[in-house]
Amino acid sequence: MRRLLIAALLCAAAPFAAADPVPKEALSTPPAGARHYTISSTAGKHGDIWSWTLPDGRLAYRMSMSLRGWVTEDDEFVTLGPDHRPTALAVRGYTDQGDATESFSVDARGVAHWKTVVDSGEAPFAGRRYSAYGGPWLASEVDVDALAAAGDKGLDLLPTGHATLSLGAPVRIDGPKGPRTVRLAFIRGLGFAPSPVWLDGDNHFFGSAGEISLLPEGYEAAGPKLKALQDAATADMVRDVAHQFLRPANHTPTLIDHVLLFDSVAGRYLPDRAVLIAEGKVAAVGDGGSLKAPPGAVLIDGRGKTLTPGLWDSHQHVGDDWNLLQNLATGMTNYRSPGSAIEDALSIYKRRAAGDLLAPDGKVSVIIDRKDPLAAQGALTVSSEAEAIAAVDRIHDAGLWGAKFYTSMNPAWIAPAAAEAHRLGLHVHGHVPAGMRPLDAVRAGYDEVTHINFILMQAMPQSVVDKSNTAARLEGPARYGKDVDLDSPAMTAFYAELSRRQTIIDPTLTVWEPLMTSDGSALSPEYAPFADVAPPAVARGWKIGGYPLSEGLTRDDYRRSFAKMVELVGRLHKAGVRIVAGTDGSGVELVRELELYQQAGLTNVEALQTATIVPARMTGMDDRTGAIAPGKTADIILVDGDVSRDLGNLRHVETVFLDGYRLDGTALRQASGLSGMPK
Repeated sequence: MRRLLIAALLCAAAPFAAADPVPKEALSTPPAGARHYTISSTAGKHGDIWSWTLPDGRLAYRMSMSLRGWVTEDDEFVTLGPDHRPTALAVRGYTDQGDATESFSVDARGVAHWKTVVDSGEAPFAGRRYSAYGGPWLASEVDVDALAAAGDKGLDLLPTGHATLSLGAPVRIDGPKGPRTVRLAFIRGLGFAPSPVWLDGDNHFFGSAGEISLLPEGYEAAGPKLKALQDAATADMVRDVAHQFLRPANHTPTLIDHVLLFDSVAGRYLPDRAVLIAEGKVAAVGDGGSLKAPPGAVLIDGRGKTLTPGLWDSHQHVGDDWNLLQNLATGMTNYRSPGSAIEDALSIYKRRAAGDLLAPDGKVSVIIDRKDPLAAQGALTVSSEAEAIAAVDRIHDAGLWGAKFYTSMNPAWIAPAAAEAHRLGLHVHGHVPAGMRPLDAVRAGYDEVTHINFILMQAMPQSVVDKSNTAARLEGPARYGKDVDLDSPAMTAFYAELSRRQTIIDPTLTVWEPLMTSDGSALSPEYAPFADVAPPAVARGWKIGGYPLSEGLTRDDYRRSFAKMVELVGRLHKAGVRIVAGTDGSGVELVRELELYQQAGLTNVEALQTATIVPARMTGMDDRTGAIAPGKTADIILVDGDVSRDLGNLRHVETVFLDGYRLDGTALRQASGLSGMPK
């Protein structure tokens, strides 16, 4: 029902069509007195949405947003039937990533017809409600209202699916017209997990809260309070799930025998091995059949299976409890979050340690950005060198691991802030600020550069570098990347200096693959294996049309530029630059990231090391995780199939060992919203 979670709205790419979208100046203009909502975060305001009723009775919506330079300008017109179901819908304009055009109508025969830039179809309309693919976020209010009125029976959806809404407790908030009562609700059936939304006193849509909030104008200050309340309600739900899995019966000794073992330290696969897990750690490793199981141990026949250290996603913005659960279900036992709110990170650590949250273990950085309309949402925003240094101190005082600088930072503040971070023992990484090239950032103190497009910025024209805090950070590499000579003396010297400085690169190729290569005809390879086991609305949202083409370029041009990004990872690795695997997504993309590293020229073993021992060493956690060896914490996964022959078998998780707890893969998938084993 159109991407109700703001987080989902940000992570999922928007559609694109071959025809030009309706330009901003041709979109509707809100009349005086139109209802006004704002899109905001702790970093400031990012956009507006207005709603009004046209003389013919149709509902009209207009959205205008600039999120870190990614622009959305669209409108929508909705015709409601006598039963308040939309009988016609039209979306025009463009989102931050392409054409937003969408239409829906019901003909005289009672047949519904819909068309988006990624799908089209028809079906009987009787008893069902169309679930829009896109459109202004506020337009979801008519669907939320219908769900609230439907009660426990919920609503059947088109193209497919079923959704329900459950009510929570009311709360009072302050606003421009005084105190107001709102009520938390959760929608089920649209995503992997219950989606929070806020209703007014009459159980009509009020708004959404989160890292990005959609609230009536004047109520922006209530966003953090509403987020905290819905986070607490979510924590209550996931606590029950954690207690189901973290039982003493799941912490008994386990012997996995006759298994193919990945030795991440030596970089090799060892056939016919035995591994004994006891008291949360790896107790012994030996030849197949050589270890004796203690009394009461669970015995697992490892024939035809592979045992590897649990996977790391080194670009996982943690904060959502349900997503952390799904990360475990897909084999991730550790993470590095390159930007989470301090309070969210501390909450995760506290609840995980208490056994109230089932989640991987990891390290967290906090984003620092200059106060600016293009500042990163959720960042600590600063206005001077002194404030930048103070933000670094705040991160350290919170006990977190690193400082991540962002694209709108003043380049002159990077070196002093990085020096303070290093003095305090913090890791320094991030996007490359506008006006700097990656080598400038590394020389100023970066230990790591995130995203391969910022590495490619070394070879971009100055006009792109100067605007890299806008959409130019993708559009520049998309336009010019295909023509970069990766073996030029300048680029070769660049790789050599990165290697000499022991710089780490977090490529996140799976961010750029669907944007640059997709044409709407098929799911991108990172999501295709999960399409049949994900909720229908999620699978539909994964299908995108790709980033809008710059003037004079074709989709094949963009594909060639993406291929150059993949090749660049190979050049970096060959030069001795350390690579860590990250997705900047939900985590299901991780195995595809490793497959792309193989395409870049890394061996199977080298690719898997980027998601095991390399990030463990980067975070200083290799004394207890990242490898399967006696004395190490038992953060391990058992997968069906021979990973040495095909990294794709990493998707076939049978058992996850987390701190020695033996967690059934099937049960984890079910709890996290996956209906079965990915392909």
